[in-house]
Amino acid sequence: MRKDTVAIERLAYGGSGFGRINGKACFVPFTAPGDVVTVRIRRETGSYAEAELSELLEISPLRVTPPCPHFGRCGGCHWQHLGYQDQVAAKEEIYAQALWRLARVERELLLPPLPAHEPWGYRSRIQLKVDSGWGELLIGFFAPGSHCVVDLPGGCAVAHPSLNRALERLRPVVAEFPHREHLPQIDLAVGDDGATVLTLHYRGEEPQRAVEFWRSREKQLAPLAGAFLRRDRKGAVTKIFGEGMLTYALSPPTVDGVGEELRLGFTAGSFSQVNYRQNRLLVQTALEWGKLSGGERVLDLCCGNGNFSIPFARQVREVIGLETGEGSVADARRNAALYALKHLRFELRDAVAGLHRFIAAGEQFDLVLLDPPRSGAVEMAKLIGSVGAAKIIYVSCDPQTLGRDLAILQKGGYRVAGSRVVEMFPQTYHMESITLLERV
Repeated sequence: MRKDTVAIERLAYGGSGFGRINGKACFVPFTAPGDVVTVRIRRETGSYAEAELSELLEISPLRVTPPCPHFGRCGGCHWQHLGYQDQVAAKEEIYAQALWRLARVERELLLPPLPAHEPWGYRSRIQLKVDSGWGELLIGFFAPGSHCVVDLPGGCAVAHPSLNRALERLRPVVAEFPHREHLPQIDLAVGDDGATVLTLHYRGEEPQRAVEFWRSREKQLAPLAGAFLRRDRKGAVTKIFGEGMLTYALSPPTVDGVGEELRLGFTAGSFSQVNYRQNRLLVQTALEWGKLSGGERVLDLCCGNGNFSIPFARQVREVIGLETGEGSVADARRNAALYALKHLRFELRDAVAGLHRFIAAGEQFDLVLLDPPRSGAVEMAKLIGSVGAAKIIYVSCDPQTLGRDLAILQKGGYRVAGSRVVEMFPQTYHMESITLLERV
């Protein structure tokens, strides 16, 4: 296999270090700006190459010792070999370049990132792969670029401590499970009060026997708040024991300053943000940028459990939320009922279909909230202008699809008024962001 020498210039979206071989772009995982390395080329196209690190010839001054013994083998983290402030600076640069390249958003419009208060032990949800095909039980994450499970004895450095404690209790029970070859994945989620829920992904033909086995181990799994079994990725979950509702707080300054703590719930298997503290900053930023007067009509697309809808509904005339996940809509309605928000409505409906319906009915909104999946919101971006919104607040977890969609929205009569990274995922290249657009 061919070897080359590469000087790493910067970090790229995707987590790799970027350098050049005879002028051709080369991407090398687990490198840092300032490294000089020898690499083995793994894949090459006409315009770039992907390589693996072979040897460090010159060590970057940015390098630190990764605290996790699994880093480099486990595919969960990408940047533990960098200090946290350097990670944030790299994300700021990657974000700025993506928005300029894809949507010509000037750097002057980008606010400084909001770094995480705690870059370790922050994740409230983890999806662990299970492999026992060779007799040895492995529970962890896939290795980079493969489906080989890297076992995580001692837990995950970025997972909430409650999740690591739950994983420790789970291991011997999984080892005893007679059908563990039909158990490809285990999900763990924790509320901000430490309550933890387990979801087992079961692919066998005897789900009732599986439920009975895990129910018989409830005491062994204590203090898990609940356990559930899921037969397919989007199907309903079957209760094994306990409760499936987890909660997190949006502190009073995030909501309306009146002193009442606002708590939202979500059920096992439904979406929630993985970093509660940073989620508070995200919602607070959205409320501040909305500059709400109390008379607005708000449309929340991809609303989830009401993470934005509910705090906004306490300050505006009306909110309508659209969501395709049945569990999330049920969570959102339950959260709204808890706070008696009668001017808030949630619909189980695709966002694009909902926009078409509102446009056909001539309905207008003052503000649109948009928090799509990683794939972005191309069709939504083409339609939003037709519901008359003076402002759009776009929350994104992918700067590439965000830039593409911002270009569409700008052509549709909006301008970017401000944007920033909200650092939701320390030790990884992933980033959350929020962008305010105003009608020209």
